[in-house]
Amino acid sequence: MSLTKETYQAYCDILKEELRPAMGCTEPIAIAYSASVARSYMEKEPASISIQLSGNIIKNTKSVVVPATGGMHGIPAAVIAGTVANKPELILEVLSALHKEDIPKMRTMLENCPVEVKELDTTHIFEIILVMKNETEEVRVRLLDRHTNLVYVEKNGQILLRKEEEEADGGIKTDRTLLTVENIVAFADEAELEDVRELLERQIACNMAIAEEGIRNEYGACIGKIIYKDGQCSLSEKARAFAAAGSDARMNGCELPVCIISGSGNQGMTASIPVVIYAKELGKSHDEMLRALLVSDLITIHLKTGIGCLSAYCGAISAGCGCGAGIAYLSGGKFKEIAHTIVNALAILSGTICDGAKSSCAAKIAMAVESGILGYEMYQNGHQFYGGDGIVSKGVENTIANIGRLAQNGMSGTDKEIIRIMLE
Repeated sequence: MSLTKETYQAYCDILKEELRPAMGCTEPIAIAYSASVARSYMEKEPASISIQLSGNIIKNTKSVVVPATGGMHGIPAAVIAGTVANKPELILEVLSALHKEDIPKMRTMLENCPVEVKELDTTHIFEIILVMKNETEEVRVRLLDRHTNLVYVEKNGQILLRKEEEEADGGIKTDRTLLTVENIVAFADEAELEDVRELLERQIACNMAIAEEGIRNEYGACIGKIIYKDGQCSLSEKARAFAAAGSDARMNGCELPVCIISGSGNQGMTASIPVVIYAKELGKSHDEMLRALLVSDLITIHLKTGIGCLSAYCGAISAGCGCGAGIAYLSGGKFKEIAHTIVNALAILSGTICDGAKSSCAAKIAMAVESGILGYEMYQNGHQFYGGDGIVSKGVENTIANIGRLAQNGMSGTDKEIIRIMLE
């Protein structure tokens, strides 16, 4: 099939909106970004800071190490790091402005500038309200629905920025409902690679660099290194190991940036690193690898569209399906093979919970990659799951829609209970 000009351009635009660099876990970085925005409007250092957060942001910030802080973790550390960085123009790479000599300053500010943290009673899954004060200044900022979606800034009672909720797209302008598995495969076949090459090359460079860092060094629970066994492993184990190693490093303070997907570095790494590993090991050309990455990235985004930015459903599962689809494409698969790979993979691990960003994310990534690869290997060997098997329906798009229902409707109570458990 051939895509319309409008659909082709929409797919290019979606990739531009999604494949963005970020340094560190994106929820604490969003907190740091909001603090940096507030600090940029103040002439003097703050004397106190209060921050209200939706539960999912608390969940994803509570246990993760904040980069460039000398090992500090948690919400107050993210707030202070962004305040000291004071470079909101760097957005999700705001903490790259910090240096080793800033660590003592951050520790002193943590001691002397109280950071009050409260859970926000809100209908929004993602919301941050931060207020920064000193003797003469008070700045209030609000982020909504996405990590960089700044919708409100007020200083000393004067509103400097206000976006209505319907105007606040956070850089996401293109309709994701245009994504279908069949059209994604057609786009990968037809794409003029120069239209997307810069995005994909950056994704490969960033995500492989942090994966290799995680394999070389001791981070977190060392899930990647355990699977890798100093290189004495199969191809599928190597793909799992490198994806997990990237998360090992990222969840535990590594300062290398990653290219995110759906607001998540873990998902960005899971979708890309296994495809790169397979392409190199199988001797595929660089352009073949790029086309397979298009499949993996866009399938991941397609699956996440119905689930939402943050939920109780582990996003690595979607990215594991994406990488399985990308590997199927790399191996010569087309729509039929890729559709069955996705359905099989979704049937294996859907329902895995997200209980916040932390070291165990690397283990979930390893399992997600395994399910994606197994989903393809099942179909290669003439086996599949069928409509009526649990949440699987006939047709890949129907099964994907079921996953959205499961995550948004079925697991909403699960999400609340996870947050309650984590806050006790």
